[in-house]
Amino acid sequence: MTPMTTEGENPRTTAQPAGSARRALVGRLSWGLADQAASSVSNFAVGIYVARSLGVTAFGVFSLAWVTYGVVLNVSRGLATDPLVVRFSGVPDASWRGAVARSTGTALGVGAALGAACLVAGLGLGGRVGPAFAALGVMLPGLLLQDAWRFSFFAAGAGRKAFVNDVVWGVALVPAMVVAAHVGTVAAFVLAWGASATVAAGYGYLQSGILPRTTLARGWLREQRDLGYRYLVENVSLSGASQLRAYGLGAIVGVSAVGAVRGAELLLGPFLAVLMGLSLVTVPEAARVLRQAPHHLGRFCLLLGGGQAAGALLWGSALLLMPDRLGELALGDVWRSSSLLIVQITLSVAGAGLGTGAAAGLRALGAARRSLRCQLFASACYIGGGLGGAAVAGTAGSAWGVAAATVSGSAVWWLQLRSALREHHHKPVPEVRTS
Repeated sequence: MTPMTTEGENPRTTAQPAGSARRALVGRLSWGLADQAASSVSNFAVGIYVARSLGVTAFGVFSLAWVTYGVVLNVSRGLATDPLVVRFSGVPDASWRGAVARSTGTALGVGAALGAACLVAGLGLGGRVGPAFAALGVMLPGLLLQDAWRFSFFAAGAGRKAFVNDVVWGVALVPAMVVAAHVGTVAAFVLAWGASATVAAGYGYLQSGILPRTTLARGWLREQRDLGYRYLVENVSLSGASQLRAYGLGAIVGVSAVGAVRGAELLLGPFLAVLMGLSLVTVPEAARVLRQAPHHLGRFCLLLGGGQAAGALLWGSALLLMPDRLGELALGDVWRSSSLLIVQITLSVAGAGLGTGAAAGLRALGAARRSLRCQLFASACYIGGGLGGAAVAGTAGSAWGVAAATVSGSAVWWLQLRSALREHHHKPVPEVRTS
């Protein structure tokens, strides 16, 4: 059996003075923001470059490959890195290293298996979409391993290493994008994006000195099955809903509509960088709050979610005031259709930001059943609103449907967190796995 220890026995989480603990929290959050800024600048640059280079229809094809990657990424996170972050944040170094070897090996195995399936599907599809999916299949192992290193570093409180890793990806991306631009195809851009991530994944091994152990993946899945499989379903329902909405929107309205939605999301890119940067550290930080001051968890989650929602609304308001010439400079021809969706996309991001606070609390509490229930409800609303809106009012209707679904889903997250906190107050502090 896996040894267990209470939080009081963990040398990394002994009580600290309030001021020192607050400074440590700010430092970890800062590295999370810096890391996501580096990651999102790269992703934003790729999106802008492809949009300007290939036009709205080809950008729609690229976006279909992108959302497919999102689904696979969430499979990897649910099975490999989400349990790592929940159970091995702030544990002794030996425990962390052993868990990371198994977790990154699992991520690499997921990338190889699903990458092979994606490659076969792409070769069978042909046409415009097939080559992009085939290229994605080849690149998935490196993409997923790079992401696993980021979460591993944040679990250890070493956000600086995650930041440096993403900077390496961004630097490698520059020459890769230049080569892709000369080729001028969607598949070339996918290969360039994935190859640069693979370089960063290799650097992650140098940073950590830990070799991913794919042979231990089965053991990791067995050890973490109580959380991993629920997180898998939860994560895939989220990204799968996005993928089904994209495919459905393309079928109902056209591939160009997918490009328009993705273009509007790119306009929110800087703020999404903040939101995603916080998401890297919110669960570890919520877990620390729960162990050190459990009565503060609800307030922590409320400040987290409310701050993100307010930031999204402010950013969206600024976008509405942006001159058309600046939008065209950023997105080219995609700007015309994407600019009409700014209000809807802003509301969607604000709703997601608000719900993220409650989701972090549920993850920290280990309330996998409740979080799964919330995510399934939110995903069903997302698909129904996105496709129902598309059938009624095209691209704009789909965006309004998604905005309504996201706000509704956020309300359910908060209701479940309130119930989970009430239950927790009547239970003893749970033991924490450290190896």
